[in-house]
Amino acid sequence: MKLLERLREPRPAAACKLILAVGLLAAVTLWGLFCGDAAVQADFSRKNLAPGPACLFGTDWLGRDMLARTAAGLSLSIRIGVVTACVSGALALVLGAAAALLGRWADGFVTWLIDLFMGVPHILLLVLISCALGRGFWGVCVGIVFTHWMSLARLLRAEVLQLKTSGYVLAARKLGQGPVGIALRHILPGVLPQFFTGLVLLFPHAILHEASVTFLGFGLSSEQPAIGVILSESMQYLATGRWWLAVLPGAALVGAVLLFDLAGRSLKQLWAVTVPAEG
Repeated sequence: MKLLERLREPRPAAACKLILAVGLLAAVTLWGLFCGDAAVQADFSRKNLAPGPACLFGTDWLGRDMLARTAAGLSLSIRIGVVTACVSGALALVLGAAAALLGRWADGFVTWLIDLFMGVPHILLLVLISCALGRGFWGVCVGIVFTHWMSLARLLRAEVLQLKTSGYVLAARKLGQGPVGIALRHILPGVLPQFFTGLVLLFPHAILHEASVTFLGFGLSSEQPAIGVILSESMQYLATGRWWLAVLPGAALVGAVLLFDLAGRSLKQLWAVTVPAEG
């Protein structure tokens, strides 16, 4: 009973949700890595089977197991989302800190750059970058990196500007510490909670945009069992009643996005509970 009461408290509950979300996402990612061969193996004797005990997600027009294809596609999307979100988050941290610390000219340039990128719809800019780089894996990854840093950079810029006027930063400056020492010792630890929370919340955006661009035909190759490819190929078969080809992979994608959202909200709640306790 005491354990259950303990788990109902805000911090333990948030920690359990975070561990659950990360554990499920890691399990799906690893599972998908081992489904590569099954995801592309055709068996015409089992084509167009509806979901059932033998095939939980059914099979497609080539007899490929849709559960294996969905797992492989989710694994690929999660790996792309994690890598691109981390690179985009690092870019946001560097530019946000530079705007706040390097003077008025740097602030004006970064602000102009943020407004420039945010003035173009995400999906359109992502398609343009992907096409300019020849589509495929690298086109999608570079496109996601350069279309998802702006909001986090603006948030981090505002946070650094606020920390610059705090008492301990002003005291460190009067004691003779240089800009680099102040940034590393006093400002960076203060923005890490916002950075990591924003970074986790970038993951679902990256995954959805990768799937969207691939679905439209400007992303990953059709030879790869990506979620966008699966959904795009299934559109021509929905009219014939094969609903499972799109509904189940789409539901799995939504589930992965919701798990990332749960992880981000749990991490934000952990920081919110931890910071007052230290004060």
